[in-house]
Amino acid sequence: MEIKQLSIQEKIGQMIIIGMDTNYVTERIKKMIAEYKIGGIILYRKNFGNYQEMLDLIKQLKALNQGNKIPLWIGIDQEGGRVNRLPKEILNLPSANLIATKGGIGEIEKSAEIIGKILKQSGYHLNFAPVLDIKRFGNSHAIGDRCYGENKEDVTRYGIAFMKKLQQQGILSIVKHFPGHGTTKKDSHYFLPIVKEKMETIEKEDMVPFEEAIKNGADAILVAHLVIKNVTGWYPASLSRKFIAKYLRKKYRYNGLIVTDDLKMRAIKFIYGPDLAVRKAFEAGNDVIVFRFQKEEERQAIEKIVHLVHNGKLKEGRINRSVKRILRMKEKYGVSDEAEIEPVNIEEINGEIRRIRKKCGLE
Repeated sequence: MEIKQLSIQEKIGQMIIIGMDTNYVTERIKKMIAEYKIGGIILYRKNFGNYQEMLDLIKQLKALNQGNKIPLWIGIDQEGGRVNRLPKEILNLPSANLIATKGGIGEIEKSAEIIGKILKQSGYHLNFAPVLDIKRFGNSHAIGDRCYGENKEDVTRYGIAFMKKLQQQGILSIVKHFPGHGTTKKDSHYFLPIVKEKMETIEKEDMVPFEEAIKNGADAILVAHLVIKNVTGWYPASLSRKFIAKYLRKKYRYNGLIVTDDLKMRAIKFIYGPDLAVRKAFEAGNDVIVFRFQKEEERQAIEKIVHLVHNGKLKEGRINRSVKRILRMKEKYGVSDEAEIEPVNIEEINGEIRRIRKKCGLE
């Protein structure tokens, strides 16, 4: 697919991934796919009751998109531990921190291999994992035991191993949460965390795992909703053009996908509102904008972006650069609207997971 074959609406739609609130396909979802040509959908456990329902939903979403020019991403946020979105029939893998501590690099790679296999055979294309934040807090923190370690070396080693195994399974790995939640205390789902550490410290510590991930072929990086004092201004890193350009594009010469954390998070939606949040996400240089608002809020936000491009207030060239990256990644990972589903053997998968859980002291 060449970019010149796409309308402004289709280009902007490709830059959007939305979530679902129900366990069935609503008119809102049908319209977002058919009319707004969205780039993808992220699924959660609440969207299906069991494994077969998950497969049926994925097939239905792909079928709905077959009239569009570009195939639909099907994504999930599957880390293991407390961030577990897979159906209940599939046993839950231990948290990243527990596997790293008890199982080491071998079990980290095996857990990623298991997740990648489940996702690929079930029809998914991308996973919002692994976490590359450094653990400087207790397990009750918003990130907590989702981290691989308490220092940049462990996080880098284990996180990149996980990323590469997902990639080898044909799943696009979205590493997160750049530049790192390690120095934050608040949960960005509810409050806007403020990082008070000096930027020099963040560069030498928290950003190192991301820098190394880029050197090792990271294809997608999620930017966090956190304010860095005297650096990102009134907006969090995820909505800061200055920050994204200076560090990801220029300092690290990164040309992969830049993805926002979910704009529906209360701190973002309440402080900035849907329209401004979406506009700032586009203006900041993100390639993929993730959100789940009320249907009218979603449509208004998208239509305002289209309007800004038509009026020259948002440059079409900036949109084109993002869409080219998206098309390149969809081609690289063989994204297709064909069913591509080969159900996993749940009993066999659970046997592998049970072995890891036992090693981690959970069985």
